[in-house]
Amino acid sequence: METVAKGTNLIAVIDNFDLSYDEFGEGNTPIIFLHGYPFSKAMWQGQLEFLKSKHRVIACDIRGFGRSKDEESTLSIDLFADDLIAFMDKLTIEKAVICGLSMGGFIALDALKKFPNRFEALILCDTQCIADTDEVKAKRYKIIDEITFSGVTEFNEGFVKSVFHKDSLATKSDIVERLRNVVFSNSQRIITMGLTALAGRTETCSILSKITIPTLIICGREDAVTPLEQSESIHATIKGSVLKVIDKAGHVSNLEQPDEFNKYVLDFLTVL
Repeated sequence: METVAKGTNLIAVIDNFDLSYDEFGEGNTPIIFLHGYPFSKAMWQGQLEFLKSKHRVIACDIRGFGRSKDEESTLSIDLFADDLIAFMDKLTIEKAVICGLSMGGFIALDALKKFPNRFEALILCDTQCIADTDEVKAKRYKIIDEITFSGVTEFNEGFVKSVFHKDSLATKSDIVERLRNVVFSNSQRIITMGLTALAGRTETCSILSKITIPTLIICGREDAVTPLEQSESIHATIKGSVLKVIDKAGHVSNLEQPDEFNKYVLDFLTVL
């Protein structure tokens, strides 16, 4: 039997790019973590560390982000979902538990829509199922124009501030700085291409009532990027889903309150 590699910055060759991933632990059904925009798999380090003694855990750098370099392709949520399935095929993973935060949640729902039989359970964190309104799309395209004209610094700095709870900004400067470094490690093209992918996504709200796999929804109470009411709406529509709200957390609840986040994920996985 072939030995499966474990560790950080492993490579799976998917179509025309090298997908970078971290993998630890053992288990029949792996948990695959998908990061938000414009982050990387580094944001899941605390979850992998916490869960690896009991579960097989994998965190991917989505195409273009982190170490999964791709400066050529036109990025889209659809493409990311196809990449996820190709990645699972490459690692001969028949079924996985998928955990996505923000854009990672968009990808998880898109993949579930197209490939419902490939997923054992679903964890949606600080995300939503709606598509961008015309107004939000226009705002994203305006930001792209501004970045093209003036560079990414102002956008990146503002975005990092927007994802954290005010207490985190005041007292958890190491976490804020680490995420800031991740954001700034992405190229200007990937920052703008990611915004295009977000603007172009389709809604997945229409599939929620058809989801029958166990589903956990986690949201920071003061998430300003994907507000709590979006998670509450998803919870109300997915039959039997569980909603956990994390106080003193914004859009990156797994980084801001990791102990509480990890407990909710472990409790959920334990009863699968």
